[in-house]
Amino acid sequence: MEYVPRERVRLLTGVLSVVSLAVVFAAAGGRIPSSSVPAAPEWVLETIPLVNAVLSATAIGTIAVGWRAIRRGRIERHRVAMIASFGLFVAFLALYLYRLTVTGGPQPFPGPDQVYQFVYLPLLAIHIFLAIVCIPLLYYVLLLALSRPIAELPDTSHARIGRVAATLWLISFSLGIVVFVLLHVVY
Repeated sequence: MEYVPRERVRLLTGVLSVVSLAVVFAAAGGRIPSSSVPAAPEWVLETIPLVNAVLSATAIGTIAVGWRAIRRGRIERHRVAMIASFGLFVAFLALYLYRLTVTGGPQPFPGPDQVYQFVYLPLLAIHIFLAIVCIPLLYYVLLLALSRPIAELPDTSHARIGRVAATLWLISFSLGIVVFVLLHVVY
């Protein structure tokens, strides 16, 4: 059953990617007024980074399960794991954007300048770059899967692009956890 018209996969990928990235950059840049979202107690805002680290770790697990499942030919298990991974990503992103909007942007790094310059910023830059690259790749493979019967997916670039997307996604989630540890555990 087709959920997305085949001829619209690239267009929808582009539109969803542009809109998603615009929202992320607007929130990170403090361009979304905090009055546009409901207020939350301080303890909720302080808990969001931990919840997001747990969501990231869980997503790493579900991506690994999905990857292993497809290598073993377990298509349904792969589908469930990758949809779960995407759902975890959406939950992570919603919480992250909410916190950015309420607080007016990213929090400053509380550690020493040398760690900031030579460890934190490079890790954060790679994490952000990979997250940006992953957005259109994830939309594309998801929309391909939604636009064709399973039997037709091998005739598409779903597997090839999916491998790249999953690899970058795993690295991005892992670096996000390292950034969390630097911001909220070490310093």
